[in-house]
Amino acid sequence: MNELFIEVSPNLNNFINSFREIGYTPEIAIADIIDNSISANAKKIEIYALVNPTPIIAIIDDGWGMNKEELIEAMRLSSRGPNDIRDSKDLGKFGLGLKTASFSQCKKLTVVSKKDGEINGYQWDLDFIVDKGEWLLKTISDLESVAYFNEIRDKSAGTLVLLEEIDKIERSDFSNALFKVRNYIALVFHKFIEGSVYNRKVEISLNNNPIKAFNPFNENHLATQNLSEEKIKINEHSFTVQPFILPHHSKLNRDEYELYGTEEGYLKTQGFYLYREHRIIIYGTWWGLHRISDGHKLIRIKIEIPNSMDEHWGIDVKKSRAKPSDVIKNELKRIINPVLEKGSRTYKSRGRKLEDKTITRFWQIIPVNEKIRFSINEEHPLFTELFESLDQSQKERFLFYLKAVQTYLPLDAIQARMQTDPFQIDQKNILKPEEITVIANKLKAKGLTQEFINNLLKTEIFKGIKNILNE
Repeated sequence: MNELFIEVSPNLNNFINSFREIGYTPEIAIADIIDNSISANAKKIEIYALVNPTPIIAIIDDGWGMNKEELIEAMRLSSRGPNDIRDSKDLGKFGLGLKTASFSQCKKLTVVSKKDGEINGYQWDLDFIVDKGEWLLKTISDLESVAYFNEIRDKSAGTLVLLEEIDKIERSDFSNALFKVRNYIALVFHKFIEGSVYNRKVEISLNNNPIKAFNPFNENHLATQNLSEEKIKINEHSFTVQPFILPHHSKLNRDEYELYGTEEGYLKTQGFYLYREHRIIIYGTWWGLHRISDGHKLIRIKIEIPNSMDEHWGIDVKKSRAKPSDVIKNELKRIINPVLEKGSRTYKSRGRKLEDKTITRFWQIIPVNEKIRFSINEEHPLFTELFESLDQSQKERFLFYLKAVQTYLPLDAIQARMQTDPFQIDQKNILKPEEITVIANKLKAKGLTQEFINNLLKTEIFKGIKNILNE
């Protein structure tokens, strides 16, 4: 049987437009390009991003560089397959990162590389490709005309990646995009910037300003709970899991609390942090094993995997998403259950302060039909002293007012503020020390019994200043 074959080529313009919409953000795209620099053993990576006269982004490294043949191959779409065996230090996966990351932000990608004294440059120009109807790679004959060429020429080896005709970042949003780039790189590559990987420190800068590493676990703080690391083996491969419980805000100053909350906040950054070859792939996710919870917002769990386990983790082409297999999920579920209990104790222990019988508090927790209620303590000595001075009509109005205060306690607003900015809440300064002194003097002038004074000394007001009633 003779079969007839018809070549049906894709509409190149439509294909390219679709190809560009993979879903990269500017920070994920630049991180994907940086992966190549780190894999090339770079010790210094410089990022330049200019909006005027026309937006351009350049990434320059001092890595091994590439000769002519290697550079042409690197410019090829899908130059390597996801199943290729990679060096253990290789951060790549599909052989698409350089191209897809760049095309997601711009229409012209130029790469110039120097190796063994030889400098070569090639360019993908998407408008040119659409016009010609073919994937034609341009050879850069006038290398001196390429922006930042001098930076490569003066190095013994290295590579320049230049993004031009940037059309995916609005000029008005360029500054904000760079802010996100800086923060993302500080997090994703923090181990390389710290110098804790392969005994090699990588300097990364943005517009000549060094990017400082951001370790999301605040590991050196005395109040951080560094729980035991566990090694899990799947077939012939293994990975490690280590949970951390960050300090309660009362153990930190405001700046440190906000730093580790990040721009996204503690709620969105709780959960797993997946590292692939020491580079963060995804963070702030529970993969459906647990729901985001305010009581667990201080829990962050570090997972370290080798690049040989990609098939078990479902790493996407952008290296910003992962989907662990069911076998791995079962292991992670087993690990997080006791961690969730331990992590919630930070807040439970603080809730127990209201139940401390050694202190007479203004508020108390009352169980009501398997629920709880926050209620004003009507046995507080100041309450009883005031209440007894009222006539019956005043007592009724006073009790009604207090019930209304308790009913309309702004719990949602309190919870929202505690989640986003607990340091902004300033309740303690409502009652001034001089006001406490005045009321203490008035109470003493009434000729209080020693029993009443002893009861007052157990209250929150006179905690730490007990002598004020006995002077």
